[in-house]
Amino acid sequence: MEKKKRVLFVCLGNICRSPSAEAVFNYLLEENGLEQEIECDSAGTTAYHEGEPADKRMQGHAIRRGYRLTSISRPVNPKADFDAFDYIIGMDDNNVWDLKKMARNLDDLRKIHKMTDFATLNGHHSVPDPYYGGADGFELVLDILEDTCRGLLNELQK
Repeated sequence: MEKKKRVLFVCLGNICRSPSAEAVFNYLLEENGLEQEIECDSAGTTAYHEGEPADKRMQGHAIRRGYRLTSISRPVNPKADFDAFDYIIGMDDNNVWDLKKMARNLDDLRKIHKMTDFATLNGHHSVPDPYYGGADGFELVLDILEDTCRGLLNELQK
């Protein structure tokens, strides 16, 4: 049996974008019966919200679309995470830059991607942080993640 493919979604604080990516991706895995082949987790480039659940506003928007944000915030652990995950996916250029600074070698660097690298629709260069904005920002995050998670799943199934 082939080993499970493992994906780590990363944003700044791990309370809005990356837990949403984890929830959307898990939904797609379940919908396609792929939970035994692929798994995911999420983390933040900082420990600002370590131990906290996802942002209540983000949870509310996600629940309306049928997604449950169940993860608890944690910071990226470079030693463990670069060894444990096949794909480490930042939500924006700053997240990717921070991840590249954590990378220990070329193998680590090759695992780092930006979420919008997997977009099937054009129009967004990154997944914007909705934290300081209004409802539209949370909806936009989910719109982008629904597209990019489908694109990622297609990539992993190749």
